[in-house]
Amino acid sequence: MTRTRKFLALLLAISLVAAACGGTDEASETSEAPVTTVAESMEEPMVEEMADIVDTAVAAGSFTTLAAALDAAGLVDTLKSDGPFTVFAPTDDAFAAALTDLGMSADELLANPDLASILTYHVVPGKVLAADVIGLDGQSVATVNGADIQIGVSGETVTVNGIAVTATDIEASNGVIHVIDGVLLPDAMQPEAMEESLNDIVETAVAAGSFNTLAAALETAGLVDTLKSEGPFTVFAPTDDAFAAALTELGITAEELLANPDLGGILTYHVVPGEVLAADVIGLDGQSVATVNGADIVIGVEGGTVTINGIDVTTTDILTSNGVIHILDGVLLP
Repeated sequence: MTRTRKFLALLLAISLVAAACGGTDEASETSEAPVTTVAESMEEPMVEEMADIVDTAVAAGSFTTLAAALDAAGLVDTLKSDGPFTVFAPTDDAFAAALTDLGMSADELLANPDLASILTYHVVPGKVLAADVIGLDGQSVATVNGADIQIGVSGETVTVNGIAVTATDIEASNGVIHVIDGVLLPDAMQPEAMEESLNDIVETAVAAGSFNTLAAALETAGLVDTLKSEGPFTVFAPTDDAFAAALTELGITAEELLANPDLGGILTYHVVPGEVLAADVIGLDGQSVATVNGADIVIGVEGGTVTINGIDVTTTDILTSNGVIHILDGVLLP
């Protein structure tokens, strides 16, 4: 009986050891299997790297003039730096409208010595989101230019210097872009201020250096004071080359032209009362327009070419303090 109990106890001990060994192997196998967490089992989305302000504007496709201006002004690297910056970005349509108001071409804008000043007037240091802008109603904010812009909020409309913000919070890696439907101009660049600094028609023609015959003719005919008066006038101005070609066709010299008793009548045939810009002239295709001379000139428009009595207008909208000059490649004869 005693032996039997000892034998059973021995079997029990062996079975417990075996069970323990078996449990260790199972645990070992389990620990070696990969453990997948809930987070790891979810597929992580691809996160695209955010572009900087310049690349964001270029990619949009509606800021080509702004991008070209930044390049011309040497500001690309600045707006690709860490920042952060807040940019009030005019669209291409906004730039086109501003150029019309200023009477200049895109090329003239890009060559303007004040270009960098204009562009930095659209940039505010720091990242100012729409929610922050709305809280600035009636306040002035300093720009990178150094001059202030004025924030206005009316209902849901935000304006900067009276120009509407049309889209907000376009985020970039180094700041934010808000889209505006106009171009912000420092006080010195406002059309009114620029007009005050412009020369009159005669001074503008003389300064150009390519209207010497016209200037001499105006003086000889006693019309200088007239074209320096308030006006406004629209002058279709023949260049020196145009006068030279006309004199050859007429078989006369410049001296004979200046001595011609009809000189005043010829010159006033190149002048129209009022300020008629290129956009207005294009709308007059086929129409006759009265000149200061009293006789009419006939406007022609074909494609992008405007003619006066069949003579091409080669340059338009040279603004002056008392009107506008359009350049002709011929001389108008009554």
